[in-house]
Amino acid sequence: MTTLYQSDSSLLRQYLVLTKPRVTQLAVFCAVIGMFLASPSLPDPGTVVAATIGIWLMAAAAFAVNCLIERETDARMMRTQRRATARGTITNMQVLGLSGLTGGVGMLILYHLVNPLTMWLTLATFIGYAIIYTAFLKPRTPQNIVIGGLSGAMPPALGWAAIANSVPAEAWILVMIIFIWTPPHFWALALYRETDYQRSGLPMLTVTHGNKFTRLHILLYSVVLFAATLLPFIIRMSGVFYLASAIILSGLFLAYAWQLYKSYSDALARKLFRYSIVYLALLYGAMLLDHWSGIL
Repeated sequence: MTTLYQSDSSLLRQYLVLTKPRVTQLAVFCAVIGMFLASPSLPDPGTVVAATIGIWLMAAAAFAVNCLIERETDARMMRTQRRATARGTITNMQVLGLSGLTGGVGMLILYHLVNPLTMWLTLATFIGYAIIYTAFLKPRTPQNIVIGGLSGAMPPALGWAAIANSVPAEAWILVMIIFIWTPPHFWALALYRETDYQRSGLPMLTVTHGNKFTRLHILLYSVVLFAATLLPFIIRMSGVFYLASAIILSGLFLAYAWQLYKSYSDALARKLFRYSIVYLALLYGAMLLDHWSGIL
């Protein structure tokens, strides 16, 4: 009985890892920010809960398919070789079953309890990430993370659509910020995992164009990111509190990128990668606090 319980528990953990829970949490967090920014007052709690669950389930489904498609690549990389798909401890049909169940339930929740627009946008995001990016772009071009970044940038628009049943310019500015943030975030990881990516066979920028070229692109994207984060204030979507937060947070991001460009070390690349995750959460959190200050 104990052995059976441990086996079931282990299988559940393997399934959970395939959904990339940490990445999913960040995506859902950005979607929830979009929900609250879309409403001039506090949004309907039932809609927020339903949309959060639906988007979470469909994101989990997309990540599971991503792991399935990349199982051979993952097996060659130290960072990912322990995934169940890479080790073959979970079959392809089991992964497809997991993705079909979570994705299907997520679609039903979004369609019936939120609105059809959110469901269709989330489905398009699923296809863009799990199929177009993972299967076609990532193994073919060093600009994969740039082109495919739009799918990963969509959560704020999904959240906005859930509450407003529309996706205005303000929502697309939120998408643009994540779109520009994604390359320096991911390339910082690719720098200190360069050996892993060389083994993987993927044409990552660090492999095809080298360390210094990648660092230059991180710096350039960081400059553009700084400018992009000022847009919510410029169009009067956010106020002075957000502006001050964006300048401080983006200034620190740019400082890390400059240090990385001038004098590379794996430790500094790790620091930028870790900060980039905290940065996005704090930036959108500041935007939400600024918005709430006008409501309360």
